[in-house]
Order: sequence, then C-alpha cells, then structure tokens
Amino acid sequence: MSVNGSAPVQGQFIVGNGSQGLSNASNAPLIESTGSDQILVPDKRSWKNLFAYMGPGFLVSIAYIDPGNFETDLQAGAQYKYGLLWIILVASCAALIIQSLAANLGVVTGKHLAEHCRAEYPRVPNFILWVIAEIAIVACDIPEVIGTAFALNMLFRIPLWVGVLLTGLSTLVLLALQQYGVRKLEFLIAFMVFTIAACFFAEIGYAKPRSSEVLEGLFVPQLKGNGATGLAISLLGAMVMPHNLFLHSALVLSRKIPRSIHRIKEACRFYAIESAFALLVAFLINLSVISVTGSVCNSSNLGVEDQMSCNNLDLNKASFLLKNVLGSWSSKLFAIALLASGQSSTITGTYAGQYVMQGFLDLRLQPWLRNFLTRCLAIVPSLIVAIIGGSAGAGKLIIISSMILSFELPFALIPLLKFTNSKTKMGSHANSTWISVITWIIGSLIMVINNYYIVTSFVKFLLRSKLGIVPVTFIGIFGFSGMVVYLAGIVYLVWRKNKEVSHLLSLEEQELGQSCNNGDAEMTGSIYSLPREDIVSMQLPQSRTTPDL
Repeated sequence: MSVNGSAPVQGQFIVGNGSQGLSNASNAPLIESTGSDQILVPDKRSWKNLFAYMGPGFLVSIAYIDPGNFETDLQAGAQYKYGLLWIILVASCAALIIQSLAANLGVVTGKHLAEHCRAEYPRVPNFILWVIAEIAIVACDIPEVIGTAFALNMLFRIPLWVGVLLTGLSTLVLLALQQYGVRKLEFLIAFMVFTIAACFFAEIGYAKPRSSEVLEGLFVPQLKGNGATGLAISLLGAMVMPHNLFLHSALVLSRKIPRSIHRIKEACRFYAIESAFALLVAFLINLSVISVTGSVCNSSNLGVEDQMSCNNLDLNKASFLLKNVLGSWSSKLFAIALLASGQSSTITGTYAGQYVMQGFLDLRLQPWLRNFLTRCLAIVPSLIVAIIGGSAGAGKLIIISSMILSFELPFALIPLLKFTNSKTKMGSHANSTWISVITWIIGSLIMVINNYYIVTSFVKFLLRSKLGIVPVTFIGIFGFSGMVVYLAGIVYLVWRKNKEVSHLLSLEEQELGQSCNNGDAEMTGSIYSLPREDIVSMQLPQSRTTPDL
C-alpha cells in the first residue's frame, strides 16, 4: 500500500522482507544511508529520544505568537484589561490537545490530514474542503503582511501601503536564504521573537499587574462590554488555526520512527511533550502581552499621548509599552521582533499550503511560486485597507482575519476528530473515551460560539441598517441562506461515517506477525517502506527528490 501523490516506494524505516518474523523486523536496524535530511530516531528506549522529536511543535507554535496574536492581545489588554485572559488559557489547552491529535494522525497512519481527506471524502466535498483550507491560509497570511508592513514603517518610515507591497519580496528573499541552512535561519528567527518575549517578561516587573486580577482574568470566564464576544472569537481564531492541523500532521512525517507499537506510542508521547513545552512558551508570551497592555493602558499615570494610543492600539503604536525597559530602542527592537514573527509565520504558512495542495489535489508547486500566489491574494485586501483606512483599518483587518480562521476551524477540526477517533484508521492508537469526549466538547463549544456570534451580529446589522426594506430583505435571505449552508456543511462532516480503512500502521502486533509469517510481502512492504521523503523535500528546497510543477 502506497501513499497517494508520493515519491516511489523506498525503504526508509526498517530493512526487512516478507519472510522475516515480527520479532526480528521490529528490532532490525534503521537503514544506514537514506539520501535525505530526515532525522533518525534510535530504536531503543531512552528519554534522549525526545531530542530527535524536537522541531515540529516549535514550528507550529510560531503561529501562536505571530502578528495576528500580538494584535488581538494588544486589543484585548487595552479594551478589557485582564478580562479575556481566560480565552488564552482555554485556547492554549485546547490547542495542546488538538495539535497532539494532529501529530498522532501522521505518526500512526503515515499520511497527513489533507491526504486523509482526499482518500475519505467524495470529489466535491474534498474540493470544498480544499478551498476552505486555502482561504484559511490566506486569512492567516494577512496578519503577516500587515505586521511586516508595520515593522518596515517603524524601522525605515516606509509608508504602510508601500510596506504591504514589499512584503512579497521580503518573503521570497527569506525563502531563498533557506538554501543556506533552514535550521540556522529558524534559530535566528526564534531568537529575535524570544527577544521581544523577554522584553515583555521584563516589562511585567515595571508594570506590576495585580496578581489577584490576573488570576481572576485567567480562571473566571467573562465577556463584559460591547465587542467582547467578537474579540474573544478573534483571540480563539488567532490561537487555534486550521492550517496548523494540516501542518503538524505533515511535519511529524519528517522523522524516521522504528515501526513497532511501542515506538509509535513513544513517538506520540514525545510529540505531545514537545508540543506542551512549545505551547507553554507561546502561552506565557501571550499572557505577558495582555498583562502588560492591560496594566499600562489602565494606569492612572498614563500620559495624554499614550492614552490616545491605547484608545486605538495597534501594532504600529505598541512600542511605547516597552519604553520602560528599552528606552529609545523600544520601537526598533519591537519592529525587528515583529518583522521576525511575521516572516517566520509566513514560512510555516508556505509549508502548510504545500501540504494542503499536495494532500487535497495531489499537486505540488515550488515554494517560491506557492508563496507568491498566496501572498498576492493576501496583499490585495491588505493594500486596499492600508490605503483607505491606514494603520487603524489594517489593525481591524487583522481582527477580521482571525475571526475568519475561527469560523473555518470546524472544517479542519471535525475531520481530524473523526479520523483520530476511528479504529479503522488508528487501530489501538485511536482516541480514548475521555479524549474523545473532551475534544468533541471543545469542538462543539467553538462551533456554538461562532454560530451565536454570526447570527446575533447579522441580526443587529439588519435591525440597525438604514437601507430600504427591499435591500434588507434580500440581504437577510442571502445571509441566512449562507448560515444554513455553513451549518449543513458542519452537520455533513459530523454525521458522515468514515469509509476509508487505513491498514498501513493501525494493525496490532499480532496481526503484523501473522502477515509476516504468512509471507505477505506486499503488506510488509507497505508497513516498513513509507515513501515520505516528499515531506522532507517540501520543507527543505535544497534537497528535492521529486519533480515539482
């Protein structure tokens, strides 16, 4: 059994043949020469194996500290002080569970989420899911475009609309630099992002937020004031992104894991630990940004100029929050970190776009072409808003894009939950009962909140509209029809039973042993020879092994 749209079958994991028993195959050595940049996981029990699994979780966690997160954090702190901190806590816990499931799907089955969707759903639903995933990637790219434009404005006084145009070029240059060492580049980006995180951590010592108020904001759910629900949805959308589910399930395939039940369980466990650590760091960064913003913007000693900035706070005005720590350098360093955040998030978005296109359509593009197309779609609305609305309008566009991500989340989350709950796909590694209950509760809450906000906002718009009765009627019919279609799509995904069976890695050890003893060479080859070098070549442009379009 081969994976659709992959490179020709090569022995990647364990050297073996159909005449070998399971006991010999499971202890066989990893292949010595792979010809790829995959990381080999030793076939022995050791906590040191954790270091072999480090990487995918941190690449995914970049999306949790991108310009979209910074923007929504700043808005939340300035408008509601610590009142929305609980959203960050809930979203981080939900993200840990959801991202772990995405990693498990890839590890156990050898196929990522987009590939499972193509195998499971008919052509039309599969195409619709692909379009929704592409829209999510564009919505994710908009904050990176605007964040980078803000950074260029703070560094070089470049007008916002010019900075938006330059973001395409800057990203292509960054992708080109990967050929000289992607890990070094990612380390540099992470270092700059963590620099601004350290500054916010230090600023907490100056701002001195009341611990009792911070704890209340973390553990007492509340939505007070106009716009709190919309901003809460934006926070949720900025934290739990649909494209991250496709990304994480694919990135884990870049590791060569010994194909035994115990090693697969170990891989799932270590990926969960890695994700927990990466998301904890991201949570602390978001927590510090909201706490500092809430404390500074609600201080009685705030100057007039800073009060005006807090009333309409966006990324272009946020550097004053760090002046107590960085002094006159606050603007420059904040801009550098913002630039690093936006560009690093763009790289992960490009990877996600590659996996989505390859998985849903069995189609691949070169990274620079893929990024160029996505970036063009993101630049157009960003440029229009930057010219008409300026920095304030660009900041609102970031909030809107985060809301779009939250609304689209069910169309990636529901297939993930269905697949990881299925024993026909995951075998003994399927979700336990309590994990299934928790994840479905999380998914249901997200969908209920989103639908509630859509309906109430649309009704308010119709009631407050000054248009005539005829236009309002047509808009109402069109809007409610769209809501019905939205709900119908969710219901279809929830109630449709899985039909595709994944025998690749979900069989029990006893079944594997029987297959090997019976000389089932075809089955053995499919288990021990997963052709996933295409995942590595997508991540690392300098080592391609398959042709691109």
